[in-house]
Amino acid sequence: MRKLIYGMNLTLDGYIAAPGDDIGWGVPSDELFQFWSDQLQATDVSLYGRKLWQTMSSYWPTGDQQPGATPAEIEFARNWRDMSKVVFSSTIDKVDWNTRLVTGDAVAEITRLKAEDGGPMDIGGATLAGAAMRAGLIDEYVLATAPVLAGGGTPFFSALDNWVNLNLVETRTLACGVILTRYETRH
Repeated sequence: MRKLIYGMNLTLDGYIAAPGDDIGWGVPSDELFQFWSDQLQATDVSLYGRKLWQTMSSYWPTGDQQPGATPAEIEFARNWRDMSKVVFSSTIDKVDWNTRLVTGDAVAEITRLKAEDGGPMDIGGATLAGAAMRAGLIDEYVLATAPVLAGGGTPFFSALDNWVNLNLVETRTLACGVILTRYETRH
């Protein structure tokens, strides 16, 4: 059975995007970028909601060809392009770069993917991850908490029907002030 990991950058007050889908509050850091690059390297399949897919696919397919791209960005772009991805959306009709589109029941498809043999999967996007959270499908949460308050926007955590008990697995403070925390779901 595959492990499902939900991880993103977020503000101290819990938002992955400020109002207007603004992610300009993010803390640019080679160390943080390397952390996410290592996470991607360890991932077998990435699951995306439409909005996050559109953000990622607008840059990373050619991220290694951008002027001034760092070696880490070049590696990330190549890994991102090559890895298996699944996008869940009922409003787009085409995806590229080793990606499969699912227009039906996301929870049923994620449940099916989790039951397969293989390495870890990550999930991104508040709406998609929220549905997986409510269905009890998330095995691990990875939070990269930036030292900024957004005051509103898109929350990392969605409303839940029941409590989810977690075990703290790791805490690390980066030089840029971001605090990384990893929690596993207690089953």
